[in-house]
Amino acid sequence: MFQRLVDLLPEPSLRAQKLIAALVILTQGGIAVTGAIVRVTASGLGCPTWPQCFPGSFVPVTHPEVPRIHQAVEFGNRMVTFAVVLTAIAAVLAVTRAHRRREVLVYAWLMPASTVVQAVIGGITVRTGLLWWTVAIHLLASMTMVWLAVLLYVKIGEPDPGDGGGEPRLVVPKALRGLTFVSAAVLAAVLVTGTLVTGAGPHAGDKSVDRPVARLQVEITTLVHAHSSLLWIYLALLVGLGFGLAAVTAPQSVRTRLYVLLALVCAQA
Repeated sequence: MFQRLVDLLPEPSLRAQKLIAALVILTQGGIAVTGAIVRVTASGLGCPTWPQCFPGSFVPVTHPEVPRIHQAVEFGNRMVTFAVVLTAIAAVLAVTRAHRRREVLVYAWLMPASTVVQAVIGGITVRTGLLWWTVAIHLLASMTMVWLAVLLYVKIGEPDPGDGGGEPRLVVPKALRGLTFVSAAVLAAVLVTGTLVTGAGPHAGDKSVDRPVARLQVEITTLVHAHSSLLWIYLALLVGLGFGLAAVTAPQSVRTRLYVLLALVCAQA
């Protein structure tokens, strides 16, 4: 049935496929940003249950203990999920209809699959009253989905074997690719320690005093120092990578991406 539906669609051009992949990145990033807004506005339990917003209702209802603004923020974040799902399905249909190679298909299918997983994690987060480690996993899963969406966009832009565009080729030495992998691992550690800092700090999800949520029982100063130290290590790795790319005269497009990344790290600091 799925293949029959795909066959009814016009074959998308490469430009159309990349546009859809870009929309996947936009929606994945968008739901991460709205999720952050939920947290900083203390709207995590604006919809206190899941999958419904309130018991017996999938939409916000007047409630004396839940401000309308918190309901709107949390419910709005949930509504972005529909955009995420639609773009993910569009990506699957596009690359399937275009008969792209298996690698591209895998990345495309990871989008709707990971969205389902993330929805379940979000439900667990709400049902546990925003327990710190569930919130941490929720954020890290979202960051992973943004990363996978970017990989999908990149892989779509690479030629398939036998399409006349030639095989993808490496443009930098293997050692520098290894350094990039190390920097990515450190960045992942930065994200993890960042969630630990939040987990040990003031709770930004639920201000109810009648059901306090357990926090991470680790001295927050220690976690902050670990988090910031890892960021300095990451920045040092990026600088070293920059010198390496300059030494091998890497393509300008590769170096430009590094410059943008360095600027974002400095802005984040």
